[in-house]
Amino acid sequence: MAENKDFVFLTSTLTAAARALETERPDRLFEDPFAAQLAGSEGFELLQPDKKVLGKNATAYITIRTRFFDDFLVSSVPEFGQVVLLGAGMDSRAYRLTWKPNVHLYEVDKPEALARKDFILKDNLAMCHRHTIAADLTKSSWLDLLIAQGFNVEIPSVWLLEGFLVYLSEVESHNLLKSISELSATGSKLGADLANLKFLRRYQEEFVIGKYWQFGCDNPEELFASYGWKASVIHPGEENTDFNRFTMNYGPRNVPDVERTFWVRASKE
Repeated sequence: MAENKDFVFLTSTLTAAARALETERPDRLFEDPFAAQLAGSEGFELLQPDKKVLGKNATAYITIRTRFFDDFLVSSVPEFGQVVLLGAGMDSRAYRLTWKPNVHLYEVDKPEALARKDFILKDNLAMCHRHTIAADLTKSSWLDLLIAQGFNVEIPSVWLLEGFLVYLSEVESHNLLKSISELSATGSKLGADLANLKFLRRYQEEFVIGKYWQFGCDNPEELFASYGWKASVIHPGEENTDFNRFTMNYGPRNVPDVERTFWVRASKE
């Protein structure tokens, strides 16, 4: 198993592997022709149930999460839009989604992740104006680098934090949300997924990936409201979000002491 400094990066190859498996299905929810290459052998190995990296529903969860946030991005970005993928990893949305004209998409991640992806996809053209920001998102330097690449704080933006916040500490998560809010004009959109504290603690105890998880939240609406965002929150697997792949039923939010994950779509007020 990879050392700590490498494992979080490798989880992005696991996500790519799940997307590659979905792409092979005749009833696929999306098509990612780059996923298998981006996953590499490491990604498919990590996805095997016997590795105890993730739970048994991991592939289905990643699949429906990908489709959910695909739909969120495509529906949220205006013609002259700007999109920021934080912790972009092996995400290929810049290449596989059909973007509106003049969309600028910024991928922010550590240098090794972006370098690997750029090498694999070097012969392919992005479907938008793609920019890469090689930076550690726990440091403030990424903010200046983003603006230097042309990000405009005066117009609305769309942010995606997919499979990302859980790896940050509580302080780092709050600092990041504060920075995003300061960069986001009124009307900006944000998508994110979160685990509640009960879910977080079980994963920390039972699964390899949980050793690297740090941040959980029981009330996403309150969290995002504290930074000026009005959030709509659902559970994966709810009506119209299971996509016939994911059958877990979390039950009503007012039932206490239940493991939950949340999908957030938020607007900057």
